[in-house]
Amino acid sequence: MSMLKVRGLKGGYGGRLIVDGIDLDVAAGEIVTVIGQNGAGKSTMLKSIFNMVPVRGGAVALDGADIMSVSPYRMLTVGLAYIPQHHSVFPKLTIAENLRMGGYLLDDKALLHERTAMVEEMFPILKARRAEYAASLSGGEQRMLEIARTLIMDPKVVMLDEPSIGLAPKMVDLVFSTARRLAEAGKGILMVEQNVKKALMASDRGYVLELGQVRIQDEARALIADERVSRLYMGVRG
Repeated sequence: MSMLKVRGLKGGYGGRLIVDGIDLDVAAGEIVTVIGQNGAGKSTMLKSIFNMVPVRGGAVALDGADIMSVSPYRMLTVGLAYIPQHHSVFPKLTIAENLRMGGYLLDDKALLHERTAMVEEMFPILKARRAEYAASLSGGEQRMLEIARTLIMDPKVVMLDEPSIGLAPKMVDLVFSTARRLAEAGKGILMVEQNVKKALMASDRGYVLELGQVRIQDEARALIADERVSRLYMGVRG
């Protein structure tokens, strides 16, 4: 059963449709990666799902409930998280303070403490450096902090926009292995990613987006083996 179900989604800016009729599913416990060339509409798709850009049509449901009218501010309360492409940590706050900010919608302080302790156990480096400013972290460590902060609200589905962008290869592997850990814990993961081969290797299924529409969808391994996908998105010459 799909945890996140998108049907006929249309969205864009002004009078221009950038996302034009997308159907997409993400089940609990699976990683789904969306690939495509620059300008294909991948990031706009995530923002449309999260209600951050004007939606012109379609339907989005999370765990069977319509979320089309939910504001971005409230999305975490219904179980959908979105981690944008560019770093969103609070650099002048400590790591511990950043994590607490992730629970700004939690009224139960005991629950906030419990979940903070949980994510610190998942990310030992954050626990060890909890008193340091977030600005002192490397790019990959900041991405870990963003993911950890998101988990404070215990989302059902986590959307990641270009999670490996600008990271060293070792940190890229860590990001994808973290996504796998979250999926194994029952979360649905929806990624948009330019590092196509590594992302698909870490994924269960994938979609290829062209000009705001899904052109191909398949198991991740099948997409890796697909000659056209390899040629266009992985730099393999046919």
